[in-house]
Amino acid sequence: MLKTSLTHPEILRVLAAAGHHAKILIADGNYPASSKRGPRSEVIHLNLAPGVVTVSQVLKAILATIPIDHIACMGIPPDDPYAQQGEPPVWADYRRVIAESGSTLTLEPILKWDFYRHVESPDHVLTIQTADQSLWANLLLSVGVRTS
Repeated sequence: MLKTSLTHPEILRVLAAAGHHAKILIADGNYPASSKRGPRSEVIHLNLAPGVVTVSQVLKAILATIPIDHIACMGIPPDDPYAQQGEPPVWADYRRVIAESGSTLTLEPILKWDFYRHVESPDHVLTIQTADQSLWANLLLSVGVRTS
């Protein structure tokens, strides 16, 4: 029996094979996971029903399982109508999850089209498609190194 909170066998398989700098996308329910991904990435669908599961829930499980050294969120282009509303509320939830994990990492917004280019990298190994209904809820994680 595993002692980690993450028990999904396919996610664990990909994470175990991922090395330093490998990219993991935790996608919201609106993300085009079938077309915006790296050439060698695998897609795991956790979108059971609207809102089940969320990006925050997956982030919490990933942070408890492997070292992460960078977290980027999909930034809002200035010409997008949502840009006038300020920061998406879900980003505050991500900061809470990161802090509760004991990490000092910060969110780095990467504008939408640049974010897609980062995801399409050969380093992108895994997309976890959630059913999160929050807007601008996509995260791109970079695997770190184990120090102990």
